[in-house]
Amino acid sequence: MAGATHTDVNTATKGPNNAVTQNYKGPLITVTMLFFMWGFITCLNDILIPKLQQVFTLDLFQAMLIQTAFFGAYFIISLLYFLLSISKGDPIRKIGYKNGIIIGLVVAALGCVLFYPAASLHSYGFFLGALFVLASGITVLQIAANPYVAILGPPEGAASRLNMTQALNSLGTTVAPIIGGYLIFGAVSATDTGADSVKMPYLGLAAALLAIAFLIKIANLPSIQSEDEIKPDAGALRYRHLVLGIICIFAYVGGEVAIGSALINFFRLPEIAGLEEAEAGHFLAFYWGGAMVGRFFGAVALSGMTNANRKYMIIAGIAAVVFVLLYFAYGMNEALIGLGLIALNFAVLMLGRFIPSRTLGVFAATVVVLLLITSFATGAVAMWSAIAIGLFNSIMFPTIFTLAIKGLGVHTSQGSSLLVMAIVGGAIIPPLQGYVADVTGNLQLSFLVPLVCYLYIMYYGFAGSKVRDEAV
Repeated sequence: MAGATHTDVNTATKGPNNAVTQNYKGPLITVTMLFFMWGFITCLNDILIPKLQQVFTLDLFQAMLIQTAFFGAYFIISLLYFLLSISKGDPIRKIGYKNGIIIGLVVAALGCVLFYPAASLHSYGFFLGALFVLASGITVLQIAANPYVAILGPPEGAASRLNMTQALNSLGTTVAPIIGGYLIFGAVSATDTGADSVKMPYLGLAAALLAIAFLIKIANLPSIQSEDEIKPDAGALRYRHLVLGIICIFAYVGGEVAIGSALINFFRLPEIAGLEEAEAGHFLAFYWGGAMVGRFFGAVALSGMTNANRKYMIIAGIAAVVFVLLYFAYGMNEALIGLGLIALNFAVLMLGRFIPSRTLGVFAATVVVLLLITSFATGAVAMWSAIAIGLFNSIMFPTIFTLAIKGLGVHTSQGSSLLVMAIVGGAIIPPLQGYVADVTGNLQLSFLVPLVCYLYIMYYGFAGSKVRDEAV
């Protein structure tokens, strides 16, 4: 498979915007399916936990090993990839991003297929192994697909493209609990406590992943490879903005997951809202749904679209659709509050002047303010301040990612593996916040833990993301 040099790719993507759209619109739509699928699969873990807890009579700690097996793969596989690139040279730069994506899909499909014998053998350990294989494939996908989307078009539009694909990832996490809950719990009778109900859903996922791999294989995707010499070294770590970006991804994922994990208990506090668990769960959807809506806004705002009025019209159209959906799902009061938060989000976007690094900085600063209100206010003000954080989390992961891999050249996928490895922050910061809440006896004050994370993100947006020539 003939590959273009890195220079050739950049040159090809610096043409007029209409030319770029004509060349890359189809490939971007194809690759976007990947982001939806791995969002869908990741969120299915929330359905698997109660199901396998029921099947194997597990305590909560044992059931949570599902997340350990899944997210542990992110860290272990990314670390192994980095070590391999040091000793042998960057694998994905050698085989090409397209082939890397196909390999990731096939490995993920194998993990899904392994659910069948795990259920037949009634082995919880087998399930954990299958999850590890599945997550290993998704890790390879992340390492290959994120930089591929960033490269697949003009550099100035990289943050916009990754925001759009991450928005589809959020859509996957939104629909997975509904569809997965029906397939895994609703597909069998209430008296069936066996694991057989997971067989067909995961075989279906395996078929879907293999079908996407086939589409990727036959699709006319640009085969971006490097003809430059790929040396076996840790060259990516020479870039200061990447090293700081790795810490930033760790802080972002840790902060986002910690806040989301604490919100139901936070909403149940008498001084906040005093909600029952089920009702609190409905409002948690605002937090995660806000991230999806904000990513659509970010994709438009950070795009290379030169017509500002057109940007505003598209954003207004998205806001109108969200208002209607909130009205029918929750009622006029919540719809109006949602519209107000969207207006605040747009105002902060304007402060960022649609510049990725500046926008990241002002979004993080806004979250710091919202967390201070969450930590020290009471009632509806504290509740809605916490919910609003989701909207401002929205653009952070894709924007941090594109800022961190900017200018890495042949070390792009090596840098990507390090950034994916930093997702382990989601396994470290939440327990730390829980520890602070237990020690102080004050859940509200524990939100100061993720606040520290967002102070660092603010620094990275305003200063740390600047590309410098000198080594670290």
